[in-house]
Amino acid sequence: MKVQAMFYERIKDKVHCFLCPHNCVIENGHFGRCNVRKHEDGKLFTINYGQITSAALDPIEKKPLSYFKPSTYILSVGTFGCNFKCGFCQNHSISQFVSEKGIEGDFITKEELVETALSIKNNIGIAFTYNEPSIWYEYVYDCAKLLKEREPNASIVLVTNGYINEEPLKQLLPYTDAMNIDLKSFKNEYYKNICGGSLKPVLKTIETAAKHCHVEITTLLVTGENDNLDEVEQIAAYLGSIRKDIPLHLTRYFPRYKYKNPPTDISFMKKAEEVAKKHLSRVVLGNV
Repeated sequence: MKVQAMFYERIKDKVHCFLCPHNCVIENGHFGRCNVRKHEDGKLFTINYGQITSAALDPIEKKPLSYFKPSTYILSVGTFGCNFKCGFCQNHSISQFVSEKGIEGDFITKEELVETALSIKNNIGIAFTYNEPSIWYEYVYDCAKLLKEREPNASIVLVTNGYINEEPLKQLLPYTDAMNIDLKSFKNEYYKNICGGSLKPVLKTIETAAKHCHVEITTLLVTGENDNLDEVEQIAAYLGSIRKDIPLHLTRYFPRYKYKNPPTDISFMKKAEEVAKKHLSRVVLGNV
């Protein structure tokens, strides 16, 4: 479903989208870098509103959230599109999907999604995950707000790359209970060359979100790219400077999508855990 987007302005014959730090200036008839926000005759539209490509009732630990309502389940949903281009994405079939019409997946209204979430036994809320939820912003915002109006104790979870501008983030945070934020590297070159983004906005998101909701961090240790102990220590020290009890998930990489590098060495994973624990009280190994 196509709806008018939030967070944009018209600049002569183009539109400037300021939802995320790409700050795309989009010509008429073209998409932003996320492939879901399109300029049509002076207005910006999002084409993935309510389009759900993936849904499951997942253990909260699968998000991964190890210290937020453990041993519970949450309705997890995703759409298509992403504002990053990571070559090792495990959900690339939806994150890198390009649709001209925005009709992929099943259309579910905000009322239907919230009613479904509330009707599932032992479900704690809704997690927006599988692809990047920030570029599904209008639907995520509407659903989160409605769920909180219907059931204030229900939980909203975002599993995100953290690449969002401060204004839209702050508008969403009052309805957000927990976030798992990818901190893919502590080097801007990694973000630029591998993800198509930059590091500083992600750090800003972590710092802002940590003041408002439960936050856990995931770093995928990719063989030959960021699998070095110095960088792991930099990440852990940075997080520890915010709060020593922020959970850090150090996750083992496996070949996916365009990346054929061998899986992360198990012995390195264990050394990385030891290094991170110098600065943080909660370090979790994933995919081991």
